[in-house]
Amino acid sequence: MGRSSTPGEETRPRVRDARQLGWDEDLYEDAPGKGPEPDTDARPRAPKSTGHRGTAKRRNGKGKRKRRVLRWSAAVLSMLILGGAGAGYFYYEHLNGNIKKEELTLGDRKMADHKANAAGQTPLNILLIGSDARDSKENQKLGGGRDTFGAPPLADVQMLVHLSADRSNMSVISMPRDTLLKIPKCTDPKSGQVYPASAGLAMTNQTLGRGGPGCAVATWYELTGITIDHFMMIDFSGVVSMADAIGGVPVCVKGNVYSHTSDGKGSGLRLEKGTTKIKGKQALQWLRTRYGFEDGTDLGRTHAQHMYMNSMVRELRKGTKLSDPGKLTDLAEAATDALTVDKGLDTVKKLYDLAEEFKRVPTDRITMTTMPNVYGTGVNQERVLPKPGDADQLFQMVRDDAPLDGKASKRKAPTAKEPTAPVAEIPVIVRNGTRSDSQYPVKGRASAVKDLLVDKGFTETTVDTQYTEAAARTGVLFPSADLEGNAQAVAKALGIPLASVKRSTDVTGITLTVGADWRESGEYVAPARQEKTPDSARALNGTEEGACMDIQPGFGW
Repeated sequence: MGRSSTPGEETRPRVRDARQLGWDEDLYEDAPGKGPEPDTDARPRAPKSTGHRGTAKRRNGKGKRKRRVLRWSAAVLSMLILGGAGAGYFYYEHLNGNIKKEELTLGDRKMADHKANAAGQTPLNILLIGSDARDSKENQKLGGGRDTFGAPPLADVQMLVHLSADRSNMSVISMPRDTLLKIPKCTDPKSGQVYPASAGLAMTNQTLGRGGPGCAVATWYELTGITIDHFMMIDFSGVVSMADAIGGVPVCVKGNVYSHTSDGKGSGLRLEKGTTKIKGKQALQWLRTRYGFEDGTDLGRTHAQHMYMNSMVRELRKGTKLSDPGKLTDLAEAATDALTVDKGLDTVKKLYDLAEEFKRVPTDRITMTTMPNVYGTGVNQERVLPKPGDADQLFQMVRDDAPLDGKASKRKAPTAKEPTAPVAEIPVIVRNGTRSDSQYPVKGRASAVKDLLVDKGFTETTVDTQYTEAAARTGVLFPSADLEGNAQAVAKALGIPLASVKRSTDVTGITLTVGADWRESGEYVAPARQEKTPDSARALNGTEEGACMDIQPGFGW
C-alpha cells in the first residue's frame, strides 16, 4: 500500500514487519465489526488523498508513554464498543497523518453542553458511521454497484454510542438506514456549499452526501436532542482488514442461509445452520445482509450487526491475539487510512485515551438497541419513521443518562444552587419551541409563559419572537456557571425539573424554551421520567451468547 510523499517530507519505505520497530509480538488486538450494505442506491466519494505524512519514531527511554499510546487497536471503530487493547510501537506520526479529519457538525444549531452529575462527571456520545463510498478500487470491488460509481456516499450504518457519566454502562442506538426524517441545513466547510434543510422527509443515509459526516451529526441532534461529542466513520475495506486481524467472530443462524436473489441482489453471505466463525469479506457480508435475515428489511440487518458487535466484544475480552507482526503493520495502515473522525479525535493518542474510557464498562452493562420505528404509508410504505412515544422515550433516557439495561442507575439528583440575585433582577428570555414534526407551533405560548413568570416576580422577562426551532421538552439554558442558581430559580418557579436546566454556549443569558410537552395553557406538568427501555427497541445485552438470526423464507439452501 505504497503512499507518495507530500512536498517537504522525506519519503520512507513501508515497514513490513513489526519487529523492525521493536514491537512485542504477543499483544492483544481489537477489530471493528460493522459495515454498510450498499444496495443499488449506494454512493461513492472522490478518491482519497495518498499523501504520506510523518516519520517512524525510534524506540527509546523517552518513548514509554508513546508506546503505551500505541497499544491502541487498529480496529478503531469497534474499539469504542468493546474497549480495545494494544497494538505496539510503530510510526506514530505516519499513522496520525493517515487519519482523515472533518468538522464535528455542519448544522447551524449549536449543541447544548452536557450537564455534569453530582460528582462532576459528564457522559460521552459518539456517532459511528459506516460509509458505502466507492472511493478506491478496493471499496469498489467489495461494495459492487458499478452503476453508482461517482455519486455521493451514503451513511448506511449509523450507531450512537452513549457512555454513561460514571462509566458504569454503555448504550447503543442504531438508526435504520431507511428512516425518514427532516434533515437540517448543512454547510460544506470545504466548498462553502449550502445544503438547504429538506423540504419534507428524507432518508437518513443521505446526510453524508450533504457536506460530510458533520451533517449526520447535525441531523441526529435535530431529531434526538442528544449532544454528540465525536464521530467516527469507516468504509468497506477498513471493515474487512480489521475483521481479518481478530481471527474471526462467532455468529449464529437458525438455518442454512444464502443472501442472493434471482435479480442479483444480496450480500452473497452463505452460511450453514448453527454457529460459524466469520472474518474478512465474510464478516462484511454478514454486516451488509438484508435479504435472507428476518423479514428482509434493514431492521433485520441492524439486529444482525448488534449480534456481531456483541460477539466481537466477548471474543476480544477473552484475550484474542494477533500473532503475525506483518499483519499488524498492514492492519494499522488499513485502520487509520479507512478512518475519518472529527477534529477532536485527530491523533492515535486521543483515540487510545478514548478507548481507555470505554474499557471501564463491563460486558454485561453494554446494551444494543434499535430506534423504535413504524412503517410509513403510501409511497413510503417500505421506509420507517420514529415511533411516537417509544422513540422519544429512548432518546430521553439517553439524554437523562439513564441505563438501558434495566439495572439501577447510580445517578444522583442535580445539586440545587442558590440564586445570586432577587428574582425581580433576573433577566429571562422565553422562546416558543412547541412546533413538532406533526404540529404547528402554538401561537402565543412564549408570551403566555412570560406572563406566568412575571406573575411570580420575574419582571425582567422578555420574549424572543425570532426563535422558530422545535423542542420536544421544556427546558432552561444558561451560558455560565455563575448563572446556574438563577436558572434553577426560573425552573423551580414553573415546576420544571432541575435535570432540565443545562449550561449551553448557544445562549447569552438565561433562556426558557417552551417545548412540545407544554402546548396547553396553565402550569407546567413535567412528564414522568421513564427509565424502562421500550420493548420495541429490541434491546440486546452484551452477554447474550445464545443470540441467533432468524432466516427469511426462500433464502435457505
